[in-house]
Amino acid sequence: MAEFLKSLTYLGSYHLIAWGSLLGTELYQSFVMTKLCYVHLPRPQFTTLQKRVFPVYFNIQTGLALATALTYPSGSVVGLIDNTTDVIILGVTFGLSVLNMFVYGPRTSKAMVERVHQETRDGVKPTEGAGEISEEMKLIRRRFSRNHAMSIHLNLLAILGTAAYGIRLGSKLGYQG
Repeated sequence: MAEFLKSLTYLGSYHLIAWGSLLGTELYQSFVMTKLCYVHLPRPQFTTLQKRVFPVYFNIQTGLALATALTYPSGSVVGLIDNTTDVIILGVTFGLSVLNMFVYGPRTSKAMVERVHQETRDGVKPTEGAGEISEEMKLIRRRFSRNHAMSIHLNLLAILGTAAYGIRLGSKLGYQG
């Protein structure tokens, strides 16, 4: 029991928890929940859910990326500065999440809401096939597509950065199989 309590004082324990939580959150939200919701919810409910979930997700992703950097085992950020590769990987991951949190996430959400409002103005239901599409709707769809694609790609790159950092982290553990 004393050894366990002593391990609570090591920064490395919190570092592993922060990194593992970051990777788990990214994978679960991106590949499990989004897919399940898209398949099982009607589009209006899916849209409503996504515009509420993704701001929270991007906040959590950004916070956990920062927590991972702040709990770097060799003396927190001071130790991290000495390792250029880890600084780059964690810095890029953090930067990509910040872009999604403040730029592309809000733009995508705004375009989703605009699309719903334009469908109402045009008298078109979201489930109707391709018919006559107003110029305003074409612009809104284009804006949504660009921002959504950028958000998806930034998120995927952040996930790859988190996984790459995990591989580097694992190589430092010193376990011999």
